[in-house]
Amino acid sequence: MSKENGSMTVEEAGRKGGEATSKTHDKDFYQEIGRKGGEATSESHDKEFYQEIGRKGGEATSENHDKEFYQEIGHKGGEARSDQRDND
Repeated sequence: MSKENGSMTVEEAGRKGGEATSKTHDKDFYQEIGRKGGEATSESHDKEFYQEIGRKGGEATSENHDKEFYQEIGHKGGEARSDQRDND
């Protein structure tokens, strides 16, 4: 309880609520609400919205990783694609 009057901050209440929810729900619950959220978002945003968040994410990733990181994920992607072709 951080406030002088003894009440919780919004942050504390959110954390407690999240902890309580996680005790009563499983992985499927979170996957379902994620799916519903994704559908709702896709209905209210256009292609440019997704291009912009992809660009921002790519910039943030490039600021936090070096050349070796990209080589490694490229190698893993190539292996996964090769395995996928072998199973077709």
